Amino acid sequence: MTRRIRLIADDYGLAPGVSTAILDLLDRGRLTGTSCMTGFPEWSEEAERIKPLRGRVAVGLHLTLTDQPAITGRSSLAPEGRLPPLRALALPVLRGHIAERDVHAELDAQYSRFVEALGRRPDFVDGHQHVHFLPVVRTWLRSRFGEGSEKPALRGAPALAATPKVAAIAALAAGFNRSMQSAGFILFEPLTGIYDWRQPEKFASVLQAAVEALPEHGLFMCHPGHVDATLRARDQMQGVREVEFAALASDAFGASLARAGVAIMDGKG
Repeated sequence: MTRRIRLIADDYGLAPGVSTAILDLLDRGRLTGTSCMTGFPEWSEEAERIKPLRGRVAVGLHLTLTDQPAITGRSSLAPEGRLPPLRALALPVLRGHIAERDVHAELDAQYSRFVEALGRRPDFVDGHQHVHFLPVVRTWLRSRFGEGSEKPALRGAPALAATPKVAAIAALAAGFNRSMQSAGFILFEPLTGIYDWRQPEKFASVLQAAVEALPEHGLFMCHPGHVDATLRARDQMQGVREVEFAALASDAFGASLARAGVAIMDGKG
């Protein structure tokens, strides 16, 4: 019996080269879907590019609260109009230095831009730098998709592992799966695909581990892309995106799927 795995590319809409690479992989059937960043000026154009794939691939919302311009402009969240680095987000919210209403307003704006451009709710929701695990975002999710409403699927927590990066993400996500399931959300878990992107050579082994062992209810996240001037100006994660794209597009990856008797889940899975 064929086992199916769920591969989701983050950051659609971050830069034209990233979006083009993701669309290429979606067209090849090498991804289940992608999550979209809606805060950039090009978003309406990028939404038009992905519209023809709706229904065949999963299209989600990539909630963004760090390191990029804020749609809502200046607020306690973004005093200069730019979202803070992750280290300057979590504790200030807990201590009341960043107003919850300002965080929720930014998330509302990103959600509204998704729905307006694509004419539908997101199939799933996740977070840039895993911000959807933060308590303030959990509150927004329960409020935005309240009792009786149609709920998107959510990216769940990673399984506990020995690596410091996975352990840190798991700590951020503590209690997330249980609380969101209690609120009626479907979760994709465990989350896999986590590695030190400053060591691109590690991606191939992480991908192969997913081919060999990822359960059907799990999720492998990835960050394929082509480097362009826009990406260089917006994000530190650059050359490794080309490595991930090449691996996912390769004949070797296709062969490894065939040997393992594994298929990539489509957007209806």
